[in-house]
Amino acid sequence: MQGRYKMIVYGCQMNLADAERMEGQLQAAGYMRTEETADADIILINTCCVRETAEDKVYGKIGAIKKIKEKNPQLIFGITGCMAQKESVNLMRRAPHIDFVLGTGKVQELTRILAEIRAERSPVVDVTIPDHGIAENLPIARGSKFSAWVPVMYGCNNYCTYCIVPYVRGRERSRAPEEVVAEVRRAAAAGYREVTLLGQNVNSYGKDRRAADFADLLHMVDGVEGIRRVRFMTSHPKDISDKLIDTIRNGTHICEHIHLPVQYGSSRILKAMNRGYTVEKYRARALRVREALPHASLTTDLIVGFPGETEEDFAETLAFLREMRYDSAYTFLYSKRSGTPAAAMGNQVPDDVKHIRLNRLMEEQNAISRAINERLMGAALEVMVEGASKNDPQVWSGRTRTNKIVLFPHGAEREGDFVQVRITQPQTWVLKGEVVR
Repeated sequence: MQGRYKMIVYGCQMNLADAERMEGQLQAAGYMRTEETADADIILINTCCVRETAEDKVYGKIGAIKKIKEKNPQLIFGITGCMAQKESVNLMRRAPHIDFVLGTGKVQELTRILAEIRAERSPVVDVTIPDHGIAENLPIARGSKFSAWVPVMYGCNNYCTYCIVPYVRGRERSRAPEEVVAEVRRAAAAGYREVTLLGQNVNSYGKDRRAADFADLLHMVDGVEGIRRVRFMTSHPKDISDKLIDTIRNGTHICEHIHLPVQYGSSRILKAMNRGYTVEKYRARALRVREALPHASLTTDLIVGFPGETEEDFAETLAFLREMRYDSAYTFLYSKRSGTPAAAMGNQVPDDVKHIRLNRLMEEQNAISRAINERLMGAALEVMVEGASKNDPQVWSGRTRTNKIVLFPHGAEREGDFVQVRITQPQTWVLKGEVVR
């Protein structure tokens, strides 16, 4: 055994998938995972920089690890992920106890970097993003025993004015369809029953390869024997095609849940965000989804307080929210990201106004979510058991095909099992019920 490592992950599902690939490399090299930071020979923080709060958490953790390194000078401490890509050598200038900074395009180089540091004990910074090509066949240490993250593409070409992702993840690069399908087959052979296909904008999959589009890939994955559920995220509204919608409708294992981030309900603000669609165009795409998939859940992302937002813009967003009636919405305060066009825009919205508007938005959405969930009273829904509830070990937690969280009394079920649960207590964020035996 080489030693122990501690992996700390912040951010999105793509960061989790990257972390699984880094952990796979470490375990293949003989390292063992530990949950105790003080016991680790290697500490990695896989970082996010989409919002200021994420960066603040990372800097706080970096400061705490300095004390551990003072007690154990042989400890190797590395920063990976989006914040590593964005800040590069500045991280080491701010925190000299960091041994290496590894960018988002260099996940596959982890064990080589570690060997280099062990041999020379000199700091390493590598944040080069490849223009093309994706490292395949990396070992993967998955965090779940039944649900697998499967990246299908990396990077983003959209350059929304508020978003740092294209700058830290690079241009879009699609994996070959046969590589994606092969990974899904390996997951199924290992007992995984659910896969989630990941990309910053999965609807753009294949545009750089022209071998298959995302609808084609989804159809291929749907046909992999042993997989019971296929999910995907995230879809960009401007690129969701009729072909993709029809593929979901005609699929067998593709889950009836579409996450379609609108980001705002005013065309004026959408244009300032460089989203590439108007409210009218978004509405038409969402209605097409609902016509084809009447029982699907539709969820979204919304940003409050974008520069120049007026009370009239916000009122339009509230009205659009009432019209769309999303099953749920992830709501965020606009966070200024250095290097993005929006950070230099005038008319930045005061924080107190942002918070007031966010609370109003959440109150509106919570009422809608509760009303939608109450319609499920008495319904029997298929639920995949994910594990014990965080708040009560005697209660199981799982998800429906439409991605709703369901809580029910702990029985003989095991993680990864599929059960029918009759809903007896619909709530705003979860459904509670009993297993139909």
